[in-house]
Amino acid sequence: MNNLLAHIEMSESWRKKLRWQTWQRLRELLEETSPPAEQMALRLRVMERDVILPVKGVFVLILIYNLYFSNWFEDVALPQTVAQQTIERFFIFYLLINLAVAGLLIFARRLPGSIMQRVIFTSNFLDGLFLAALTFVTGGFESILYWMFLGLIVRNAVSCPLAVPQLILNFSASLCYLAAGVLDALITDSTLILDELAGTIGPNTTEPFLLRLFLLWLLAACCYGLQVLFEKQRRAAEESQEFAVRQEQLRSAGRLAAKIAHQIKNPLGIINNAAYSLQRAYQEGKPLNPQQIEIIREEVEHADQTITKLMGYAQLAEGKVERLNVTDEIDRAVDHAMPLAAKYPIIVDKEYEAGLPVLMMQRGHLMEVLVNLIQNAREAIVGKGQIRITARSDQDHVVIVTVADDGPGIPKAKLDKIFQPYFTTKEKGTGLGLSIVKHNIELYGGTVRVESELGKGTRFVLQFPTRTITKPAL
Repeated sequence: MNNLLAHIEMSESWRKKLRWQTWQRLRELLEETSPPAEQMALRLRVMERDVILPVKGVFVLILIYNLYFSNWFEDVALPQTVAQQTIERFFIFYLLINLAVAGLLIFARRLPGSIMQRVIFTSNFLDGLFLAALTFVTGGFESILYWMFLGLIVRNAVSCPLAVPQLILNFSASLCYLAAGVLDALITDSTLILDELAGTIGPNTTEPFLLRLFLLWLLAACCYGLQVLFEKQRRAAEESQEFAVRQEQLRSAGRLAAKIAHQIKNPLGIINNAAYSLQRAYQEGKPLNPQQIEIIREEVEHADQTITKLMGYAQLAEGKVERLNVTDEIDRAVDHAMPLAAKYPIIVDKEYEAGLPVLMMQRGHLMEVLVNLIQNAREAIVGKGQIRITARSDQDHVVIVTVADDGPGIPKAKLDKIFQPYFTTKEKGTGLGLSIVKHNIELYGGTVRVESELGKGTRFVLQFPTRTITKPAL
């Protein structure tokens, strides 16, 4: 009995886990179509301004001719006056909205991308409503304007790549077509729609309507699916190129280290000669030459400076660039610097922005940065305290990580020196931790800065660029 209950509990747990994984995959799928801001601006410029505006201008001119200079409504089922008045009023409102949108696309080039996307969404939704109105008065389900709904769905997929707005627009367009056909059927023949739903008319009447509606839904789903595939391919290509650039940067740094390392031999040779002269003078009982000792000191200092500059570069060529999830690496660094078994009386508060881009780095470099900062924050806190870690991104492809503590802070006079090698405020510190932090971040084109006041804690702000490839301006 106990085994049966345990099996039931395991099955229920597995089903919950499966449902959670399915939900997570669905969320990832709906977040896949989020292109960079520059690509979104290019889409709007090419699709909406350069293609749709001229086409819509021709369409509007045709509508003006048919509405005001021809007898377009003579053969429609509705009385001519009612149909014409309704469409003409709607057309005036539609024309004014589109003139405003055209003005924004042509003249307001510095309008924020989020506002422009809302404007395009509203315009596309209005296009679907107006096309449905025209479909209603030109035959309903049998209207030739049905084929324009297919074009509208493709246009929505290109102009609105974000998942939720695109799916709302495309499925609302199909519902508009359905509503137009149903209203036309109700007015022209009140029994037609009932017969179709009951399936009594036969396949010749019902099948075209169902096939057309199914085709609209299928096209909407295919457009979104293709867009997801293209977006994944684009991201994979970008990441592959970024991976290659990062790896080559590190290999170049490794080769540079190998070339520079021979410079250490020069001061070592001078030191060796000076030491030999001192040794021989000592053996012969001659007085030691202070100049030889000074030479040794100068060359040791020279070698020390060279080694300090090369610190961290020695094994770069052998390192492996990886695709790192920032939040996972932060969690791993926290576990390493503050293991639960140690029971530190410190609360770690973490706040991560959703959808952070990945970093192309060597895992060891990033871990060294994070662990050093978290350990410093832990050691700065006396007794109980709090460490706050945040991670977010900005529009310039930069991941920003902050590590803040509520410790005693750093005196203002020492802030400019804390990243210098061998400078430390600790009794037993080596003075290399923050120097390594700065070196590892700058190695990938990033920056680090510190903000601190006595009595108010310390805050380190790290900026990691996720792109090293300069993109052309639009």
